[in-house]
Amino acid sequence: MRFVIVTGMSGGGKSTTMKMLEDAGFYCADNMPVALIEKFMELISMPDSDIQKVALGLDVRTNQSFSEINQIVNGLRKNYSFEILFLDASDQVILKRYKETRRVHPLSVDGDLMSGIRRERERLECIKSQAEYVIDTTNLLTRELKAELDRIFVKNQDYNSLMINVMSFGFKHGIPQDADLVFDVRFLPNPFYIDELKQKTGLDKEVRDYVMGFKEAHEFLDKLTDMISFLIPNYVNEGKYQLVIAIGCTGGQHRSVTLAGELYNRLKDKGNYGLTLRHRDTK
Repeated sequence: MRFVIVTGMSGGGKSTTMKMLEDAGFYCADNMPVALIEKFMELISMPDSDIQKVALGLDVRTNQSFSEINQIVNGLRKNYSFEILFLDASDQVILKRYKETRRVHPLSVDGDLMSGIRRERERLECIKSQAEYVIDTTNLLTRELKAELDRIFVKNQDYNSLMINVMSFGFKHGIPQDADLVFDVRFLPNPFYIDELKQKTGLDKEVRDYVMGFKEAHEFLDKLTDMISFLIPNYVNEGKYQLVIAIGCTGGQHRSVTLAGELYNRLKDKGNYGLTLRHRDTK
């Protein structure tokens, strides 16, 4: 039997994840009091049980002494086999999600959302450190989250919890605040000044062919791919969960879009990490 404890930051995507796991054939139980977990595991582990895949959702609403779960989890590991999936997101994204849904954070005091988020993050640090899987949903679309869950729990592929986000952008609109690595490709000729390419983007074949027609573009990609390939295992060893690679040109329409797409294709299917592609400033 496969048993997964699904937990994480409120607003990190736990409810959506539970629905996706249910669609994948898991028996899902959400918001169970921590004190009942061991009895629940005992019942579903009985020899005559027909349940083969179980997902148990836990969050701070379940038990206000949630910090005690570290002790309970350690005790359970002596008798049961299970995995922990932790859903995370940046403080700013969680704050934005709460404002959009107008929900009340379970640990906010006097309506102070940010203090509640910080308090929850501190409280969950112990269980996050024990998690087999950490998925950062900061930049994930719903379909991309589903792809990550399928990779882990349906296809049973190896997973190391690093999510790589490749992003194109325009410098005139500002450097992405969440970027870990920023690369400037304004050294390449600009398709903007070619009439037939001006209104197109790097998503169009004509622009891609023009940009990639320069040997400097290929040399840049070769060197960048080599460096990223070196960095990935080192970031994984250091416990990094998200890597945002931002590639910028002047307006974020042509060169950066082309090279971000090319880098994405080179990294795709090359390792057991998650990978997404974003074009922040395309029209």
